[in-house]
Amino acid sequence: MKQKKILVAMAIVLVTIITSCAKDDFQETLGLCPVVTSTNPINGATSVPLNQVVVVTFNEELNPNTINANSFIVTGSSTLSGSITYSGLTASFTPTVNLSPNTTYSIKITTAVKDLRGNALQEDYIFTFSTGATLQPIVISTSPTSNETGVALNKVVRATFNMPMDATTLNTSTFTLKQGTTTITGVVTYSGNNAFFTPSTNLVSNTIYTATITTGAKNLANTPIASNYVWSFTTGTIVAPKVISTDPSNNETGVLLNKVITATFDMPMNPLTINSSTFTLKQGTTTIAGTVNYSGTTASFSPANPLLADALFTATISVGAKNLAGTSITQDYVWKFTTINPSIGPNLGTASQFGAFGGNAGVTNQGINTVVNGSISTTAASTLITGFHDATAIYTETPLNKGLVTGSIFTAPPIPGTAASFAIATQGLIDANAAYISISPAMKPGGTDPGAGELGGLTLTPGIYKSASGTFNISNGNLTLDAQGDPNAVWIFQTATGLTVGIAGLTGAKSVILINGALPKNVFWYVGSAATINGAGGGTMVGTIIANSGVTFSTAGNSTQTILNGRALSLVSSVTMVNTTINVPQ
Repeated sequence: MKQKKILVAMAIVLVTIITSCAKDDFQETLGLCPVVTSTNPINGATSVPLNQVVVVTFNEELNPNTINANSFIVTGSSTLSGSITYSGLTASFTPTVNLSPNTTYSIKITTAVKDLRGNALQEDYIFTFSTGATLQPIVISTSPTSNETGVALNKVVRATFNMPMDATTLNTSTFTLKQGTTTITGVVTYSGNNAFFTPSTNLVSNTIYTATITTGAKNLANTPIASNYVWSFTTGTIVAPKVISTDPSNNETGVLLNKVITATFDMPMNPLTINSSTFTLKQGTTTIAGTVNYSGTTASFSPANPLLADALFTATISVGAKNLAGTSITQDYVWKFTTINPSIGPNLGTASQFGAFGGNAGVTNQGINTVVNGSISTTAASTLITGFHDATAIYTETPLNKGLVTGSIFTAPPIPGTAASFAIATQGLIDANAAYISISPAMKPGGTDPGAGELGGLTLTPGIYKSASGTFNISNGNLTLDAQGDPNAVWIFQTATGLTVGIAGLTGAKSVILINGALPKNVFWYVGSAATINGAGGGTMVGTIIANSGVTFSTAGNSTQTILNGRALSLVSSVTMVNTTINVPQ
């Protein structure tokens, strides 16, 4: 037992010795001693950068007051001056000037360093490192290159170095640009390994400039370039921008009232110079309000309101419009155009010959008294023309369904359809679709709805009429169109969905009546869906109906003749007739 007690006592003494730290008064305080755990650079490091900050890390927090020039000493050929900081477990020494190349430095952390309990570093900690050779910065490329010609007048001059530089050494004293002996004013900036000289104003055309990087330009180790770097370049000829196209073009007519006017340049322009002062639109002496935008090489003017119909407008791009080099167009660019006259009807092209066109679905007759004074057509096969004949062929007629076509019938094969007749039908559909678009609200805006969708009982003068609800009806009486003595008067009716003429019953048929010189050829119906004309039979409809999804006349079994003085053109669906007479306008 006595031997065991002796061993325990010896262990306690050994632990006390290991964990104790000597104090200045040679008393012992139980606890951990400060120890250096790492350094940067590490002991024996070579090729250390000349702008190295020396960092020493300890195992515990120290008394900051003990980290100073007396306890953190850096020595080369002599003791270095610098600033010492301490944070967390780390002490740093930042030299006042860069280290010398090819030099060995010794760092001593003395026993004056103590922790917060007063425990001192047990012995001086010493480590060494060596710096590398001086690396000389050089200019490795420039823009413009030496002796380059045709340089843009708004050129930013650039010099690229082989290593990071001290940005504070790159300024208007070390990076200069001259024209002869005249110094060009500008701003010098630095990013990455690139120095940039941005002239305050554009350079002069056809002129030699000399750029210089002086030996005042230094790298991060404070090493300057070996000698002034000098290069020259020559600017190019001033190229004035010009307008190469406009929309509308000069003297164009029939321009839409909601037209966005554009002008395209032959080079990129300065967007800040394309505005309502440099891009204007006038009708006579009246300036049109609008918004000016610029994208790519195109300037656009969007009128705030629809343009006046049948009016002459003048658009102008003034000399205030400049390219990116600050060069103006040589003179104001002026062009004129005339807006559309809404009273001018669409061009039906080859579709004008058709009394009925059944898209790709065909044309059908039910009755023995159907007559089309004109031609009919479909892009479908000939078998989808039923109950008709022309002077050359019969198309699926029966004793109860016989219809006369005084013109021709055009379809796809098989016989009597041919490739030639199919080509005519195809072109007819193209022309009908173009006419349909040309009388749409998008192309002819501004239509009114005087009867809230009901046209019966109204007398209308020439103009554009658009259903607010999306449908037009003629059910409360006949519709009268008054040309007021103008044989060229045009009416355009626009409905987003359906058109219905007439109501049920023996006396339900309704008609369109033309007075004072009005002509069927000048009346047009834009129908977004389908049109139904006098389902009870009878009545006289007037005008060219262009419907997306079919036109139907009367109802099977009606013997009363229904008349259309115009055309029934369906872009997609079929046209169906029951004892109907269609007279194609001339």
